[in-house]
Amino acid sequence: MTEKTVARQSGQGQAFWMLGGLYEVLVSADETDGATTVMQFTVPVGMAPPLHSHAGPETVYVVDGTLTFHIGGELIDAGPGSIFQIPAGTAEFFEPTSTAKLVVTYVPGGMDKFFAEAGEPALKREIPPTPTSPPDVERLAAIGAKYGLTIEAPPGS
Repeated sequence: MTEKTVARQSGQGQAFWMLGGLYEVLVSADETDGATTVMQFTVPVGMAPPLHSHAGPETVYVVDGTLTFHIGGELIDAGPGSIFQIPAGTAEFFEPTSTAKLVVTYVPGGMDKFFAEAGEPALKREIPPTPTSPPDVERLAAIGAKYGLTIEAPPGS
């Protein structure tokens, strides 16, 4: 791990709009010599990511709001203070039941690079306008594969 301290105030660092949510990089893979990535997600109702799994473990902490987490076929309702440690290779996704703010840690790092490539730079540090078309899951899956992310095709596709 890098010997450099990372100190960042709220609103600093890269931010992306993707899948109808705001995705902010708190600590990048480059800042940790690839060891971790820490991100904050702000995601409104109806803007769930597709079913996916990661090559490494993922820790998700619910800062605000409520959601239903689908983890390995199990449904878990969560609110502020809930935390999940999800093992590598576990199929999962979440559905916000209110606007949810999450802090997510990925090991190894690199998911920030996925969001940079798959998303678009956020024009403001707020939830983007609601998408007018469904996500291009094939495109997301191709980009995700570069960063240890496996995205499942939605049922019926």
